[in-house]
This record gives sequence, C-alpha cells and structure tokens, in this order.
Amino acid sequence: MYLDTVLYVKLRLERIGLQTTMALAAVNIWTGAPLLAVWVGSRASTSSRPSMGPVFLVILVLAVACLALMWVLSWASNTYDEITGRPQSVRRHVPWLRSMRAERVNYEREKDAVTPLERVLVVAVALAVVVFEVWFFFFSGSSIPAA
Repeated sequence: MYLDTVLYVKLRLERIGLQTTMALAAVNIWTGAPLLAVWVGSRASTSSRPSMGPVFLVILVLAVACLALMWVLSWASNTYDEITGRPQSVRRHVPWLRSMRAERVNYEREKDAVTPLERVLVVAVALAVVVFEVWFFFFSGSSIPAA
C-alpha cells in the first residue's frame, strides 16, 4: 500500500514536471528566444548604427534557440508518452491529407485524445495572441502623429 502510494506520487510529479517543461519551452519560443537573440545581437554590435553582422547573428541565435526549444518540447512529449504508456504511432495523418472516400476506416489519431503537448501549444498560442492584443490596443500608443 505504501509503495503504491509512493509510486503514484512519483509518477504524478514526473507528469507535472514534464507538462511544466513543455509549457515553459512553448512560452519561451515566442518570448525568451527572441529576447536572447536581440540581447546577443546588441552585445555583438559595436555602434548604434545597424550593420548586417549583428543582424545575421540575431537570426542565427533565434533559429538555434527555437530549434533547441522545439527539441525540448519533443523530448518532453516523448518522455510523457513513455511514462503514461501512450502508444507511439509512426504514421500520423493530418486531416487535410485523409482520404475523402472513407477508404481508411481506423486512424490512429481517432483512438487517442488530444496529447498534452498539443494542449500546451494551443494554450501558449492563445496566450500569445491575447498578450499581443492587450499590448497593441492598450500599451503600444498610436503610430499616427498628433496634429
């Protein structure tokens, strides 16, 4: 009984930790990675005038940081699936590539519910849109000069 409780708590904490990792990585793709890239570009710049070297460095750092965060998302999702016993399907059919003639009856995706990674990414994108709209409408100010 005690061992079952300990294993349950351990499994639950691992699941919470992996979901937290996915959420942090998803949010940092649109916040932390661009801030890191701009910060690195500002450190590489020698003058206040823009030059192509720091611009390319910003693009490179942004690409590397986003790829690293996507790898973290993939790792966390795969680890979560292993822990929970969710089967991995090699073939995934997106809805727009499915047959319209109902040739394939059983799709792997129809058996499974929405994955935690998909849920986290949808929430992160919705949060990004809401934050952008709040900033745009209330804090950005007008770009039209006052007469």
